[in-house]
Amino acid sequence: MSDLAEGQCTVCQVGAPKVTDEERAELAPLIPGWRIVEVDGVERLERVFEFDDFAAALAFTNRVGAIAEEAGHHPALLTEYGAVTVSWWTHKIGGLHRNDYVMAAKTDRIYV
Repeated sequence: MSDLAEGQCTVCQVGAPKVTDEERAELAPLIPGWRIVEVDGVERLERVFEFDDFAAALAFTNRVGAIAEEAGHHPALLTEYGAVTVSWWTHKIGGLHRNDYVMAAKTDRIYV
């Protein structure tokens, strides 16, 4: 897929496959700035977005929340003065699914 942000989230059920090493290698270059972190043994995609003030950070948080609700796939969001940390992972499988990469790309697209 040339534009990952155009992808759709698929319904992800318990037992769905996590991304393979090959998929990671294919998808990672499409979302520069994101890193894989591990929290309590679960891998997540994480990125910190910077803003001039809290109002801009909060507006971005609300835009991320809107795309998450539309997709039925929800991140962890930490909104602070001048920054928002966004973490995507698939709760049902305890790790990373292609949906997380799609949503990371969609998050990048709405970042101003």
